[in-house]
Amino acid sequence: MATAKLAGDKRRTPWLKLLVTVALIIGGAAWYYGDVINGYAQAGTSYAAKTACSCRFVGGREFGQCGDDLIPGMEAVWLSEDEAAQSVTARIPLVESTTATYREGYGCVLERWEG
Repeated sequence: MATAKLAGDKRRTPWLKLLVTVALIIGGAAWYYGDVINGYAQAGTSYAAKTACSCRFVGGREFGQCGDDLIPGMEAVWLSEDEAAQSVTARIPLVESTTATYREGYGCVLERWEG
């Protein structure tokens, strides 16, 4: 019986090693290209927040329609609205978040960047 248990353990080991190797490769790539990823994420969320804010508070359209104004390939950006503050926040989960707020006479203005 002990040999059957050992055989089962041996079958699981290659998958575990492969999983750890893939995780290390992805983590290394994220570390190496972190500044590039962050730059694209900041530009993308800024564009999405400003576009959706303008759609909602300048154009007066329904918030659900504003995601249609984004360019193809921006499916990773999540939009949320704060109607009381007249702002829209665009997020790429675990990477970047940017808010645009409507101001009378100025339109939608991005929050100040910390970078």
